[in-house]
Amino acid sequence: MNAADEAARILLEIKAVYAYDGIEPFVFTSGRKSPVYVDIRKLISFPRARARLMDMAVDAIQRAGGYESIDAIAGGETAGIPFAAWIAERMGLPMLYVRKEPKGFGRMAQIEGEFEQGANIVLVEDLATDGGSKINFVNALKAAGGEVTNCFVVFHYGNFPASRANLRELGVDLLELATWEDVLRVAEADGYFKPEVIGEVRNFLADPDGWTPAAV
Repeated sequence: MNAADEAARILLEIKAVYAYDGIEPFVFTSGRKSPVYVDIRKLISFPRARARLMDMAVDAIQRAGGYESIDAIAGGETAGIPFAAWIAERMGLPMLYVRKEPKGFGRMAQIEGEFEQGANIVLVEDLATDGGSKINFVNALKAAGGEVTNCFVVFHYGNFPASRANLRELGVDLLELATWEDVLRVAEADGYFKPEVIGEVRNFLADPDGWTPAAV
């Protein structure tokens, strides 16, 4: 079994993947409707599953960023924080976390933790849809003097081209363990979802902006 299939199977096993039931679609913070939703935060309650995925995360980060060239791991507020902590611990690296906006009191800090100017920092989040929130975090780290060349997520929707393109404009590569294509492949093979649900998800993946709910 390859790494993407293994990650997808773990997410399906712990029921972190939700599919449209024909009644109400899911709504993202952007307002976009979707027949699918992935709750990576559920991993915090499954220690064996999260340990395996975090080991896989370290392998992916080191393959992309090197074994001795990474200086710190930064978690994006709030979902990325626990994953950044587990990854930083495994890699023996300092951990930071980045707020969506500067704290409104005290030092007015947007980044918690310390790093040297020019430090090579990997940004960690739970998942990526269109990648918009990642840009804010990357810009904050760079404004504070860090260098960011990789952003890691456990799950990447994989059907929004801008998610990779916008980050690449900032010199950042997006790394993930699994995408929706991986999850659907495993879900279909193992019978996690009804065929009509699989079809509805594929319609969404093909045209996320034009997707409209249909009875399933």
